[in-house]
Parts: sequence; structure tokens; C-alpha cells
Amino acid sequence: MEAYLIILMLSSITIFILLSKSTAAAVDTISRNQAIKDGDTVVSDGHMFELGFFSPGKSKNRYLGIWYNKISTGTVVWVANRETPINDTSGVFKISSQGDLWILGAGNTLIWSSNSTVSVRNRNLKARLLENGNLVLLDETSTEENPIWQSFDYPGDTLLPGMKIGKDLVTGREKYLTSWKSHDDPSVGLYKNWIDTTGYPQIFQKEGRVLHSRLGHWNGVGFHGFPVENPNPIYSVEFVVNEKEVYYRYTQKSSVVPRIHISPEGIALQTNWIERTKEWAVYGNIVVDSCGRYERCGPYGTCSIQNYPPCSCLEGFEPRLLEEWNAADWSGGCRHKQPLRCGSGDGFWKISGVKFPDTRYSRYNVSMSLDECEMACTRDCSCTAYAQLDIRNGGSGCLLWFHELKDIRQYDEKQVLYVRMAASAISDLMVSQSSFNKREILIVVLTISSAALLLSAIAYACKKTKKRDEELNNAVFVGSWDALDKKNNSVQIEDLDALPFYNLHEIAKATDNFSIDNKIGEGGFGPVYKGVLEDGREVAVKRLSETSQQGLDEFKNEVICIAKLQHRNLVKLLGYCIHGNEMILIYEYMANKSLDSFLFDETRSSMLDWPQRFCIIHGMARGILYLHQDSRLQIIHRDLKAGNILLDGNMNPKISDFGLARKFVGQDAMAKTKKVVGTYGYISPEYAVHGRFSIKSDVFSFGVLVLEIVSGKKNRGFSHGDHNDNLLGHAWRLYKEDKSIELISESLRASCVISEVVRSIHVALLCVQHHAEDRPTMLSVVLMLVSEGVLPPPKQPAFFIEESYREHDSVSSLDEYMITLMYAR
Repeated sequence: MEAYLIILMLSSITIFILLSKSTAAAVDTISRNQAIKDGDTVVSDGHMFELGFFSPGKSKNRYLGIWYNKISTGTVVWVANRETPINDTSGVFKISSQGDLWILGAGNTLIWSSNSTVSVRNRNLKARLLENGNLVLLDETSTEENPIWQSFDYPGDTLLPGMKIGKDLVTGREKYLTSWKSHDDPSVGLYKNWIDTTGYPQIFQKEGRVLHSRLGHWNGVGFHGFPVENPNPIYSVEFVVNEKEVYYRYTQKSSVVPRIHISPEGIALQTNWIERTKEWAVYGNIVVDSCGRYERCGPYGTCSIQNYPPCSCLEGFEPRLLEEWNAADWSGGCRHKQPLRCGSGDGFWKISGVKFPDTRYSRYNVSMSLDECEMACTRDCSCTAYAQLDIRNGGSGCLLWFHELKDIRQYDEKQVLYVRMAASAISDLMVSQSSFNKREILIVVLTISSAALLLSAIAYACKKTKKRDEELNNAVFVGSWDALDKKNNSVQIEDLDALPFYNLHEIAKATDNFSIDNKIGEGGFGPVYKGVLEDGREVAVKRLSETSQQGLDEFKNEVICIAKLQHRNLVKLLGYCIHGNEMILIYEYMANKSLDSFLFDETRSSMLDWPQRFCIIHGMARGILYLHQDSRLQIIHRDLKAGNILLDGNMNPKISDFGLARKFVGQDAMAKTKKVVGTYGYISPEYAVHGRFSIKSDVFSFGVLVLEIVSGKKNRGFSHGDHNDNLLGHAWRLYKEDKSIELISESLRASCVISEVVRSIHVALLCVQHHAEDRPTMLSVVLMLVSEGVLPPPKQPAFFIEESYREHDSVSSLDEYMITLMYAR
């Protein structure tokens, strides 16, 4: 009986302890007489966030932090003792007798304090972890909205909804974001993002002590010179400037959980939690390209990533130090061609299409009209420019600059900047513009006249080549072509940023009259010839063939798209020629031709070792990222395949063939078409079946390419003795069996780096998942390829059955079950 009672008591004690632990785990509040030891945690009321001690990455140091609990378990959003880690598990978190929050280490050593300096006579102090991730210190007189102390006042590398960055102009307290030193070390790193309140407030990023980049000023809708999605379905944004404070804040307005995070590399990412895929998807990011660097081109200089060299002077300005400028040292910037004279001797020249200058040397008035703004700038000889402050509702307010105009870049921005210039300089610019307009009128007259001649020629040629001439006829009617030379019947495309136009005689001479000996390849567009121009440059000449399925629309599309794209991993278009039925593109010459000539050739494949293939994967990813996100046009390529990846003399990849490319606006833009184009084996399932394409269509094609690069096998036509899957299915089977390394080509066994190969295959499988929303963006792909973090598990890829359609069939006309086969989990 006594033994039974002892067992019963022990059982009761055990149940009590378990219940106590369970209860403690659900508690969101720490009272004054409680302490949280290493191993204990506090969870917010709705279980979204958790507080406790943790070790980041591979580090063994212990920190008190807050992380997501309900989603993305372990993603840290705030760290208390960033600079003072604990090297063992002795840490304790508590409310001190002085009314502060303390972290104590071994021997009750004070590691960190909130320094809340609150009077403690009375009161029942408590710390509470709120459902929005804010840790607050409260008493009877304070509220969660107005606490004694809160972690939201001391951001780390993450900005959560409701958290502010900015400055309290009454107390002088600043709130800003700072990156971690590394993924294993949460101490303050190199990068700091803050709001500078000098002049009109704006957000800067600093790298160490050097200004790294700047967001344009807030124009009432968004940051000037930065893409804005309005209305935003996921969160709303505030940028408040008043006498008491200046701050930026965003508020969640849907079930999607957003966060803004600065990586140790300084990349500011806006990510959203996708519950279905259980991962953070990049919604937007601030990528600092070569023109994003602060003041790249000096005062009055403007930067364009589309041009080389990227720096030029604003209209009416010239290089300050010509010799240095020509030597690519643009730091000296530009100066007025004609000196300012003040008073009636000056005026203002309208400039648009640029990100506005640094506003630290500015003044502003929220109630002035544009006319009043001009008068204010005219009266002050030190005023260098003016503009409207707020673009909403037709525009309002006044922003005045009082210093050299710095950090300007070309951007598709319609808002006008009025720059002070000498009246004589403005007169010269007006004359120049007038002459340009006259030339435009002359071109229009010539166009109409030439169009009449061309129509006659087309009517005659219709009897011989009806289809081709109908396309040309359409192009003439819509005004897409300007006749330049009635004699040789050559035509030129408008608005191509001075892309060189070559006549047919020059091209024929360069290719030895399109000699068969100079032919270096042939694709869907037509044959490609090697040529040598008169200046000695080697070029690739791409000539539209009579049997090509691509016509004038695709030709014009390719010329216009690629002429405005500049990236090391995109092939460079040097010029073009249109002469009668001849349509020709002139590209930089790629000594090693296309990727498929190496990958799928038994002899040449051995020339591509794994380091070279890994570099090709990286280069392709960076090129596609540029197309999707960083280029001025923002492009969906729609025909990414091994044959369209060219290799230069150093085996660097360059994406080519933009005949099927489409422009888009916004990160998640999606379009639909009845005509599915592209290359089977690389087309995404939603595009093949339903005609829907988006940036995720290119991501799918990239994933196929990576698997082909690793395996040396084509996706289309792949066969295996054990099953009927294509290359994607085969890679998926091996992944599920933890045998991904077996996918690698035999020619790579000696040179491969196992971790890189396995990671590349994993990333590729993420890219070829069946549902577009499951696939990562190219920014995520680039980051996954260069990092060593844990990757999310992929879902099943789309499986294509090639026997279910013929070459000439329209893919969109077939039922989904005839094209794709989804294997049940």
C-alpha cells in the first residue's frame, strides 16, 4: 500500500511538472519574480513569435532573441545582446529590481540591460511578447501601444510590420537597420540603412563609413526612382514627416506575412511567407547595380546602366575635368556650359526620365504651388533646381535644391525636374531641340513618300512572296519603319538609341557574300555567318531565312529588346540591316558558339569541366535576373535553351535570341496567349497547357538547363532503361532516393565538387516544380547558388510525355492529360 502511494505521488508530481512546463511554454508574459533560463522560451499569445536563447548558424555563442514560431520556425527577427554573446548555457533573462530588463551570465554577470530607467516604487512590472514580435515592458499605467520600453525602438537587421525606422525630432532618438556581421554572428555588420533628416528626409545605406546607396525622396506614393506597386495587396506604407518625427513604416493588410531584411551582404529584401510552399518568397529588393552606387558620376552627371560608358552630363552641362572624364574617372562630375548669371539672366530647363538628386541640401514647403516654387527658386541665386514635392492629385508642394545636383541616374520617371541654367544656354538647347523636331518632321514626310513607293513595290512582290510581303505591308502601315534610302530600299527602325544600321552591301562584303565557308550555325531564325567588318571587328551575322517561322514582328522585337539591354551575360547586338526581304542582325562574335555544341557532343563535352559549368550556371542566373528585375525594360525571354546560350572565348555564357521575348511590369506579372511559342523540353507546364507565361516560365527553363548542364543529357528525348521518365523525372527519382550525384555526367566525375553539384541539382528541382508559384524568383536562385544555407525541399516537377504531341501541333490545343503526367506523392 505504501509503495502504491509513493508511485501515485511520483506520478502526480510528474504530471504536475509536465503541465507546468506545458503552461510555461504557452505563457507570453514574464512577471517580476520570474526568470527565463537558457532552454526556456516565451511564446506570443497567437503563437506567431517566440523568445529565448539561441545560437545562430554554426556559432556556439548564445544570444537572447525573438524568432518566428508559427511560421518559418527559427527565422530570427531581433537580438538583444548582439555585441555581448554568452559562451555557455548559463544565460538568464529577467526583470531587475531597478525595473530594467537584464540578461545575466555565469556568476550573475550583467551581459545586457534595456536601460529603461523606470521608477519602480509601486509597481507590478511585466514583460510581454506581443503577437507582432514586439517585446514590451509594462506597468499599471502603460499600454502595449505606449509601453515603458519596447524592442521595436531598437531594430536589428529586420523591419517587421508596425516597426518604424526614422528619427524622433523631440528626443533625438534614431531607429535604423543594421546588418549582421555574418550569418553566424549577429553583431553589427558593415551595412546600415537609416533615414537622413538633413534637408528633405531620404533613406540611405552606408557600407562602413562610406555612403553606399540612396533611395530617392518620398513623393507621396513611393520613393522617387524606385518601382511602386499601387495599390499593394499585401501591405500599406507610411512615410511621415512632421515637426515631431520622421519615420517609415509598413502595415500588414492581408493574411500574407511580410518582412524586410538586410542580409550580411547589404541586400535589402522584402519577402513574403508563402504558407503553401513553406518558404520566404522575394517580393521586392533594392539591388545596388553599378549606377546604384552613390554619386557614381559626380555633380550634374547622370548614370545609365544601358550605356557604356555609363556616365554622361545633363543637358547644358559638360565634363568638369575632360581628361579625367575621358579616362573613366567621373568623380569630378560636370559643370554648366555657360555660367549662371542670376536674376533675369537665368532660367530653368525641364528634365525628366531621371531619379531626382540627393535632397540633403534642399528645403521644402508642402503647401506651395509649382508657380510659387519657381518664384522662390528664381529669387534665390543659390537655388539650383526645383520640383513638385508630392505627385498625388495633380501634384503639390515645393522641393528646392541649394547645392550641386548629385547622385542622378536615368530612370523611367515622368516627374519633371527644373534645373537652373543661363538663359543663353536654354536658348541654345531650344534651338537644338527645334532642329531635332524639324528633322523629325522631315523624316515623317520622307516616311510617307517612301511608304507610297514601298506599297507599290509590295503590291508587285505580293505575287511572288505573299506571306512575307504581307508582314512588311503591315509594318509600313502601322508606321514602324522609316524609309532611309529609296534607291536601295533599306529601312530603319525608330528610337533605337543610336544602334548602328548597316546596309546590305556592307554585310555581304563582311561575310564574303554569305559564303558557305563562313557559315557557323543555323537556328529557327535562319543561318548564322561569321563576318569581319571594315574596322576589323569579328561579328556574327544572323540572317532571316525564307523558311523561318519568325517574321517582321519577331525581328523588330529582338532588335528593340536587345538594343536596350546591357549586361555581361547577354549577347551584345552591334547593329542590324533591313533591305527588301532581307532582315539581318549583327552580333558580337562568340568564339565557342553555343552551349549545346559542347553539352551534347561526346567529344567536346569533356572540354567543359565542372568549374566551367558551375560558372556558366551562375552567369546564366545573373543574366536572367537582370532581364527580370534590373533592366530598364524588364523582360521575359520565353525561349531559354542550350542553343540560345552562347560562349565567348573565355567560356563566359551570354544569353541570346530575343525574338520571342516579352516586356512586363511588376514582379508577378503574368500574361496569356493563344499562340504558344518556344522550344519543347524547356516550356513550363502552365505555358504549354494554358498559354500563361510569367517570369516563372523562364525560371522553369533555367532549371531544365541546369539539369542538362549537370547530366550532359537533353531533357527532350532522354531515356533510361529502368523507367520512361524524362530528365526531370529521372532527377526527381534520384533526389528522392538521395542519389542525386548519380545524375552527373561521366566526363565530370574527376573535376566535380560534390557539394556544388548536389546544390545545383536541388536548386534546379526547385525551379522546375509544377506550379509557378512554388518556383523561386531568379534573385532567390542566385542567392541559393552562392550561399550555404539550408534549401527548402522541392516538390514534384512537371513531367512531359513527348510522344503525346507532334511538332506541328499547337500545344495549347491539347488537353492537359495529354501533355503532363503528375505522379502522386
